[in-house]
Amino acid sequence: MTGDEQEIQKILEGCKKEDRKAQEQLYRNYYRAMASLCLRYTKNESDAVEVLNTGFFKVYKNIHRYDSTKASLYTWIRTIIINCCLDHIKSKQNISGAGELSQADIIHVPPDVFTKMSAADILSLVRQLPTATQAVFNLYVMEGYSHAEIAKIAGISEGTSKWHLSEARKKLQVMIKEQKDK
Repeated sequence: MTGDEQEIQKILEGCKKEDRKAQEQLYRNYYRAMASLCLRYTKNESDAVEVLNTGFFKVYKNIHRYDSTKASLYTWIRTIIINCCLDHIKSKQNISGAGELSQADIIHVPPDVFTKMSAADILSLVRQLPTATQAVFNLYVMEGYSHAEIAKIAGISEGTSKWHLSEARKKLQVMIKEQKDK
């Protein structure tokens, strides 16, 4: 067992015993990555912090269920945080309230546009999407889920997932064009 693995094991054992110092260390170790994840799914920083803290509460509450043979600790925490993001979205808006497509339209955005924009600029544009559309876009583009997986996670049809992705692409294309024309 490497030093990092031993440290993680020590933190896990402490968290299972509800040791505040171990919980704080776990939070610090994964804060940056999970906060970035929450920012992609929420409309503002206060919602992101709320979702992040709810997610870590669930992590601490369910730490005894973590199985290192099934997933890395990072993947396990990430899954909980994504589910919290989706729960937050569902509480704010009905994710299924949209059209349906059998095939999502392919929208082309020239790659050089993205190289001229900062990550913060792109995040800002994604945050302007309707909540459900933003969630599907993030799950598909950022997290790599398939439409079938998104449909199962979000409780929508695959066609609705494809519609949301198509809408996201269309709206982002318009917003990027507007940015480029400024």
